[in-house]
Amino acid sequence: MKPSHSLLLIAATLAVAIFQPVTAQQPDVAVHRGEPPPTQQIITEPTKVQGKPGYNQPNQYMTTPTTKVADNMEPAVSHPDQLREAQQKLSTLQQRTGKRPNVVVFLLDDVGYSDFGFNGGGIAVGNDTPDIDRFANQSLVLSSAYSQPSCSPTRATILTGQNQAHHGIQSPPMYGQPGGMEGLTSLAQLMSKQGYTTQAVGKWHIGENTGSQPQNVGFDDFRGFLSVSDMYTEWRDPAYNPEVALSPERYNYILNLPFNKSDVHAVKGGQLENLYEITTDNIKDLDQKWSAYVVDFLNRQKNETKPFFLYYGPRACHFDNYPNDFYRGRSASRTNYGDCMVEVNDLFKRLITTLENNGQLDNTIIFFASDNGPEAEVPPHGRTMFRGAKGSTWEGGVRSPFFVYWKGMVAPRRSDGLFDFADIFNTSLALAGQPGASVSKLVPAKTYIDGIDQTSFLLADNGVSNRKSVFYFWNDEISAVRVDEFKFMVKAQEANSLTQQGFNGGFSGSVQGSWASVMFNLYTNPKEDETVGIRHIPMGVPLQAEMLRYADVLKKYPPRHQISLK
Repeated sequence: MKPSHSLLLIAATLAVAIFQPVTAQQPDVAVHRGEPPPTQQIITEPTKVQGKPGYNQPNQYMTTPTTKVADNMEPAVSHPDQLREAQQKLSTLQQRTGKRPNVVVFLLDDVGYSDFGFNGGGIAVGNDTPDIDRFANQSLVLSSAYSQPSCSPTRATILTGQNQAHHGIQSPPMYGQPGGMEGLTSLAQLMSKQGYTTQAVGKWHIGENTGSQPQNVGFDDFRGFLSVSDMYTEWRDPAYNPEVALSPERYNYILNLPFNKSDVHAVKGGQLENLYEITTDNIKDLDQKWSAYVVDFLNRQKNETKPFFLYYGPRACHFDNYPNDFYRGRSASRTNYGDCMVEVNDLFKRLITTLENNGQLDNTIIFFASDNGPEAEVPPHGRTMFRGAKGSTWEGGVRSPFFVYWKGMVAPRRSDGLFDFADIFNTSLALAGQPGASVSKLVPAKTYIDGIDQTSFLLADNGVSNRKSVFYFWNDEISAVRVDEFKFMVKAQEANSLTQQGFNGGFSGSVQGSWASVMFNLYTNPKEDETVGIRHIPMGVPLQAEMLRYADVLKKYPPRHQISLK
């Protein structure tokens, strides 16, 4: 990042003096009902400071100092009281079950923030999701959970605890392009070392080279495909690519490109087994086959003494969607995307039902998410209430539908506390017995961990986030930073800058840099079409101070390049 903005100069001179992380005397606080001050300084509802106008709000940390966790880890906001509450819950559960909790990551593909009923979609947009909504209502729903702008970077972030600048997978590898997990420390490797059985099912798309395949980066077993849905079908289908599908020469060219074209299986350290070649006819049954594989895995784990880590990535709902025969026309919208969403509802219900039938539900935390915002170039596609789409760093590209379900452990509620997908890495390891700073010793000293342990946020009944800021990246460059409700943006994608017709989304248009103070209040302007930077300079200064802090991180822990759009 090369700051050239006038306010950055202000931040550079004032940040150290005003916003350095010092321990300050907290003001006397009384809750808005007029009760006495609480004994802990965790704001879980609007609170009144005596003699001052207005209220403090939970999950707002603009002036809050952070705590250094380790040299190679992001600093966190400390909440010792909610941490004790979470630790007590975990201790009680382990005494009852005799083992660490199971961890499940259920990660959809290109599904939008507003596609589910729990976020205002569902039946209102022609694809009812009643069971997902029911479980979301029993969960902690996070309205500000952030992915990377596209699928492969996000998947690598979950499995490394790093943003895309640090793990280096900055764009999806397509049709044999290189770029993958080889050389990185994966969550599966570390969970395995903590005594977990590790299973991956579904979409991989984090590198096809041998060293990047799931069975070689820590997973005991893998069933799925190595790439992304359209790579198996679009060149075969004359409805989408007649210039390839109806040209034998071009068809054979794609057929011979060095990417795997099969549903595959592998065990740790072994070779890939190609089960069958994926076509436009049999791809419609993939999610049902993978769901059955997940059920078989969970049934085998029923009486095991070891806990498990399940990374489950359905094919749904990345284009091209070929609905399973049972689901074809089943959605009210009767689109292939809507039908796919109805199938997604049933996939998740089957996962929960199996865990419940096996008596595993009480001891299993489930992270439910989509790997980015909806893609917007190929209709019909997903929906978001925010500006932008997959491929961009507008909110629509990186804010994901997200909830955390853990029966009896996570109190049902909604929160706008900041959560980065990298936090899944730290939080999973904390549940496996490696909380907080201990993660720094599990990775090489030159590896920077961008995730934060959010265990106390999730498990304390009124928990608040331990994360002060979220950074947005375009390739290896900082695009924006968010603290509280404010987002300061220095690099943005403009979808309609080059073409005015067609379906312009996150991968269309151009990337532009701002030369002045582009800042958004995401509460008053979630569409990000009204900059408030000049009028709200008092908030711009600490935002830019945070951006400068992380620029120093990138100097000490330089970006890595595996694959990039640059």
